[in-house]
Parts: sequence; C-alpha cells; structure tokens
Amino acid sequence: MAAINTSKVVVGGLVAGVVLNVIDFISNTFIVGERFKPDWDAINPLLWTNMMATRSIITYVIVDFVIGILLVWTYAAIRPRFGPGPKTASNASILLWLVGAALYAGLMAGGLVSTTAYLTFAVIALVNLLIAGWVGAKLYTEPA
Repeated sequence: MAAINTSKVVVGGLVAGVVLNVIDFISNTFIVGERFKPDWDAINPLLWTNMMATRSIITYVIVDFVIGILLVWTYAAIRPRFGPGPKTASNASILLWLVGAALYAGLMAGGLVSTTAYLTFAVIALVNLLIAGWVGAKLYTEPA
C-alpha cells in the first residue's frame, strides 16, 4: 500500500479550507445572519458580540483550514479501501460531519443551542463538507 501523499493532502486540504470558508461566509452572512442572535443572547448577552469579534472570526477561518486538511487526509486514508472518487470523498465528508454533529448535539441537549439552530447548522455543515470534500479529493493524487 502506498504512503499518503502529504503534499497533496496539504494542497487539497487548503483548497477545501477555502471552500469551507467561502460557504461559511455566505451562509453566515446571507442565510443565517442574525437569525439565531436571540438564541445566543438567551445564553449570554455578549455571546453574539464575542462570536463576531475579529479574534473569533480569525479562529473560525483557521479551524476551516484545519478541517479541510483533516478532510482530505481522511479521504487519502480511506481511498485505498474504497477507491478514488466522489463517493469516497462523500464518505470522508460524512464521517467528519457525523463527528461534528455528535459533538454539537451535546450543546443542543444542554440547551445551549435550539433544535432549529442545530438542524440549520447541521444541514449547512453537511453541504459545506460534501462540496469541500469533493473539491479537495479532486486535487489529491498518489504516485503511480
């Protein structure tokens, strides 16, 4: 079995990170916007302000790049078993989405996020990860 092509993981992962960031920007600006601000205000009146602070946004951007790299690394790791292509990229994307959904389910169960907000963000995250996974996987190759 061939080793994972680390340089291609990084390139594909960074491009997947760009996709994640662009879709996050679009969804957070135009789809979600301030729709869930009352949810955050109910927890802490400063939460929305803190989440929109420059330091928070920088963190979100960096996290999207890390997720992009992890997504392509996961694709590269399962590719020998499932084969190259969009179906395997989808499997990697769904795996990461399930991990995130499970972690955020705890926030919903604890009352920190409403069911509506959780489901909205879950759908957006799934679509985002699928697109980023397909793009990142397209850039990943292994030596012949």
